[in-house]
Amino acid sequence: MNPSTDAGPILRDIHLPPAPGWWPPAPGWWLLAIAVLALLTWLLRVCFRSWRRRRHRRAVTAELDRSIDATRNDPVVLATALSQFLRRLSKHADNSTAALVGERWLEHLDQAAGSDEFTRGVGRVLIEAPFRPLMTYDVPALIALVRRSTRHALEQETAHA
Repeated sequence: MNPSTDAGPILRDIHLPPAPGWWPPAPGWWLLAIAVLALLTWLLRVCFRSWRRRRHRRAVTAELDRSIDATRNDPVVLATALSQFLRRLSKHADNSTAALVGERWLEHLDQAAGSDEFTRGVGRVLIEAPFRPLMTYDVPALIALVRRSTRHALEQETAHA
């Protein structure tokens, strides 16, 4: 017997199936993509809120600086401008503060600032100065008080947001 003629058909070696395609991905990849998209959406939202908060804070601080710079030479006009600034700031948080006058206005400012410097300190100037042609008071102390009050209001705004 001749082995070359009686061996039967020539068989090919084991062949592998074709490599899997890249589409459609496995379910785990879909879940990972959804999780990454959710994380990116959350991160963008947090960054946008932070950017808006910083932008608002800069705008309020710039407005305060403009009010101070424009009226620094006249103490009566400065007190009036600072009072108007504080009214706009308070009204931004609560519209009902626009109707407050006199002692109630100062009490509201004290409550918002967490102090008593408006009713018992240099802050009283805010309700007295507009009605006097000349008035002397500690201008740097009033400016510092309004800055502290503004900073406190902005921090409260951030905490409630």
